[in-house]
Amino acid sequence: ELGKRAPRWIRDNEVTMCMKCKEPFNALTRRRHHCRACGHVVCWKCSDYKAHLEYDGNKLNKVCKDCYHVIIGCTDSEEKKRKGILEIESAEVSGNSVICSFLQYMEKSKPWQKAWCVIPKQEALVLYMYGAPQDVKALATIPLLGYTVDDTPRSADLPHSFKLTQSKSVHSFAADNEELKQKWLKVIHLAVKGETPECQSE
Repeated sequence: ELGKRAPRWIRDNEVTMCMKCKEPFNALTRRRHHCRACGHVVCWKCSDYKAHLEYDGNKLNKVCKDCYHVIIGCTDSEEKKRKGILEIESAEVSGNSVICSFLQYMEKSKPWQKAWCVIPKQEALVLYMYGAPQDVKALATIPLLGYTVDDTPRSADLPHSFKLTQSKSVHSFAADNEELKQKWLKVIHLAVKGETPECQSE
């Protein structure tokens, strides 16, 4: 269907990095562009291709490298390199997850920041953290097995927070409300013991 139908555009605020090369966007050097064939948000380097799109009266349109190769019928074998652990697309795991939502996250003495957190069904013992729901690469992963869960926030913490600790590493999370916090804790309490949680519907 590529190029035959107008794509669903992924909104700018759903990504923090180019969906092709995974470079983070910034105001000056990496501005956001949309591929007119697949609707993905890409940087200028990755949108520097043009192809005739059927849905737009066969006019030349800006497309990303991947769509360009498909539309002109050329395959790029090096693109099929094995993906690293962080290169699992958020949309891919969020759609097939035990639980996913935004949580506030804090590491060491850094300030709290918002992260899209996902525990995928196929890896129910790993917590993936993304900058936004449509990012194509995780910022970090936490293998939950063996962590200790502390769900009593201290006065300096956000109200609905909990901590995961293992030897020297401490990860602090906070949900927007108590109900969401309890949903996460239900899944995490099982995962730290190596048990696979049942699906938590959002």
